[in-house]
Amino acid sequence: MFKLTDSYIADDELFARVQKGDEKAFTIVYGRYNKLIYVLAYRYLLDKARAEDVVQYVFVKLWEYRRELRIGVSLKNFLFTMAKNHVLNLIRNENAALEKAYEIAQQVPAYEDDLVEKLEKREQMSLFYRELSKLPPQKKEICLMKLRGDMSNQEIADRLHVSVNTVKSHYQEALKMLRRELLKLLMIVIVVVLWGCQSVN
Repeated sequence: MFKLTDSYIADDELFARVQKGDEKAFTIVYGRYNKLIYVLAYRYLLDKARAEDVVQYVFVKLWEYRRELRIGVSLKNFLFTMAKNHVLNLIRNENAALEKAYEIAQQVPAYEDDLVEKLEKREQMSLFYRELSKLPPQKKEICLMKLRGDMSNQEIADRLHVSVNTVKSHYQEALKMLRRELLKLLMIVIVVVLWGCQSVN
């Protein structure tokens, strides 16, 4: 039996003990690698809560499947690869929504009738609405009234006490701003996916 504070124990021995259900060995593994996995996840997610979720995911899976796991590499590489794959899955899921949002953001007012229909699947549009919330107040309000309220330009103009041309102008400018910001996010996703193609050293 070893002490919880032992730091000289090899990963192979620790993992062998973890496979037998040794909770103290699992705690040592967690203490040895949780911060490194957190840093890895945060570097690409840029979100503390989500990075912590990745750490939790990795160690929960390690414990749940400890008896079935067969590690052909070092324990460190195995944990890092598991974390990397989970991060990439999160990013790919967001990327699917982002591509849909980008496609919609490219629409011009001539396609307004189709825009609301394309936004019906709102669970895929979280990134779009996140960027929309950053727009200047009047542009954001006009977009929301068109997308959620199915209102005509004239109805919006009457509601806001502005001209129809002002509504059209703000809406066109808002779409350009959304398109520009979504394109930046797409470039970030591409960089992270390229990182995912690299092996963990």
